[in-house]
Amino acid sequence: MEHASRRRLSFTVEVDAPEDQPVDATRADALLTVRARLADEAPEGGGVPDGDVLDGSREAAGRAAGQGQGPGRAEVLIMDRSQSMAASGKLGEAKKAVTAAIDTLRDGTLLGIVAGDHTATVIYPPAGRPLAPVDQHVRQHAKHQVAAQVAQGGTRIGSWLTRARDLFDGSAGPDTVCHAVLYTDGKNEHETPEQLADAVRGCADRFTCDARGLGDNWHYKVVRAVAEGLHGSAEAVVDIPDLTADFVGLMREAQRLVMPRLYLSLHLTDRFDLGTVQQTRPVQVDLTDQRQRRGAEIHVPLGAWAPDTRQYQVSLTFEADSLPLYQRVQAATLTLRAEAAPGQDDRPACTAEHALIVKRRPDEAFEIPASANLTRLESERELRSAMQGCADAHERRERVLADAMLRQALRIAEQLDDARRLNLLRGAAQAGPDGLPVVRPDVPRGLMQQIGLDATRTGPAPEEALVDADPHGDGGSGSDTGTCPKCHRPLVARDAKFCEVCGPIPLPGAPS
Repeated sequence: MEHASRRRLSFTVEVDAPEDQPVDATRADALLTVRARLADEAPEGGGVPDGDVLDGSREAAGRAAGQGQGPGRAEVLIMDRSQSMAASGKLGEAKKAVTAAIDTLRDGTLLGIVAGDHTATVIYPPAGRPLAPVDQHVRQHAKHQVAAQVAQGGTRIGSWLTRARDLFDGSAGPDTVCHAVLYTDGKNEHETPEQLADAVRGCADRFTCDARGLGDNWHYKVVRAVAEGLHGSAEAVVDIPDLTADFVGLMREAQRLVMPRLYLSLHLTDRFDLGTVQQTRPVQVDLTDQRQRRGAEIHVPLGAWAPDTRQYQVSLTFEADSLPLYQRVQAATLTLRAEAAPGQDDRPACTAEHALIVKRRPDEAFEIPASANLTRLESERELRSAMQGCADAHERRERVLADAMLRQALRIAEQLDDARRLNLLRGAAQAGPDGLPVVRPDVPRGLMQQIGLDATRTGPAPEEALVDADPHGDGGSGSDTGTCPKCHRPLVARDAKFCEVCGPIPLPGAPS
């Protein structure tokens, strides 16, 4: 079977961008749905109706998808070994999880392990050496180093990420898929939020990182800041023994990544400015601050890609009086671009340009139909704000505010028919003296942190296609049927480890 790094992706893009604008409008929005398939699975005769086919089979894009020489992927495992990990057997369970992750990696994957406290120490490979290609010998030595770790010191997550970046920079080329995973069980006490933000920015567009909060003494904003800034996932692992199954699932998901980097390219005409670019599904993430100026274009990093579907909202701003009445005006053109091949400066286009058009209507009484997709996004942002407000108020022990935010979140989740987040919120609620929902006085802190994390999770994009989750024949699938074994509803992918209704899906052989 063909290795993942030698496979390619083809893309389709659908654009929902209302053309008509009110006479006093100063913002135009477009919702982009981007779907990626393995190139040999792309639909014949073109893509989704009204979409642009993004050709991932061009030579330059193929190189960016990892078709150069070398193993094609690199993994850095970041262990929290701070003093708090000594409690409740956490470090022992974490060692099991990291060991299982090492065993899950395919031969040839470049491997590094960072042990973090108030410093960051590379415990594998030996000092001064590059990341090591995984084989039986490397696995044995790496696991020996993991087993030798002892709990000590404090927590400084930014330094852990920076050390991982240095490992990738010293070993992996631009056509290598670079992925890291970290867990933390405590507060990021040895650096300020600003220092962490600087570290995340320094690692952005260099590697993807999934982050986990272990137990219940961490803070969701730290975990989410890492995942959002580095295009990864953020989860709460409240039950410590669950970390092993979670790490195994993460390694399998990471092995599906095919394209190291993808960019949304925007060329704005002179009357328009970029307001914001936000990922809206499967997680809400503001990408605006990650934008890069490349000549006359703005490039927004979209991270590494597997066969997957994501949605993005692009907002352009303009002066209302600058647009003539009745006329169709081109606001911008957009395309997707892959990373430049070694020795080249230009990022190759993967698609023909798509024009965003606006037309200013003079009649204030003219009814402009609202986009159902964009309207839903506004409600989802309100839900995010209410869930975060509930988690934050509970952390500050402001019970009245926490109760009010909980009721607001429950109402919006019901309106959106968001079963997953609705069940999560209900798990933290009980009826108050007046019959209205209030936060349970005995609610676990870990559950409130999970509410803070899940505030931005919106679920898969509409009409998500099932993809070949394990095209390499190595048994990496977490589900043989593509349906949830509990509720039997369709999953995002055949190896999905999460159901939007039921929550985490046990891996085969794991205790349910």
